[in-house]
Amino acid sequence: MRRSATDEFVEFAVGRSGHLFRSACLLTSGDTHLAEDLVQETLGRMYALWGRTGLFGRSATRIDNPAAYAQTVLVRVFLTHQRRRSAAERPVGEFPDRPHAPGWGEGDPELRVALLEALAGLAPKDRAVIVLRYWEDRSIEETAKVLQVSPGAVRTRSVRALTRLRERLGGSFSELAAR
Repeated sequence: MRRSATDEFVEFAVGRSGHLFRSACLLTSGDTHLAEDLVQETLGRMYALWGRTGLFGRSATRIDNPAAYAQTVLVRVFLTHQRRRSAAERPVGEFPDRPHAPGWGEGDPELRVALLEALAGLAPKDRAVIVLRYWEDRSIEETAKVLQVSPGAVRTRSVRALTRLRERLGGSFSELAAR
């Protein structure tokens, strides 16, 4: 008996939402509310595509890896959100005390906060490059394809973003990481 497309999508969404959320948390520098919104937008867009017959099956426009495609959609949704004028508004200046978010940044909370604050200081595209290259462990070519830029642009952004992270973290990172 063949399962319906809706059942297949629900199974996909349940299986991938945790990973999408962790990636979104890194992209948003720890803003869990925005991360949830980005994941919902991503899953909504995926659902709209999922219903099209043949898109995830055997056809010329087939998507071979829905999980990787969802990650690409997530990054693009994030970048679109960052382009909006209201996206730059921040209601508070510091991170509030939060309960541990399982699955990402486990360990020392001071280290996690320092890394999230440093990520928040990067431009959205630089942050996306760092998350895709070093959190998602994607190649330069895969990152370039997701961001729709050249591999050279990814290399340049990676070097510049890592330099900015090192400057922002300074000696505090080595002190926190040594614990």
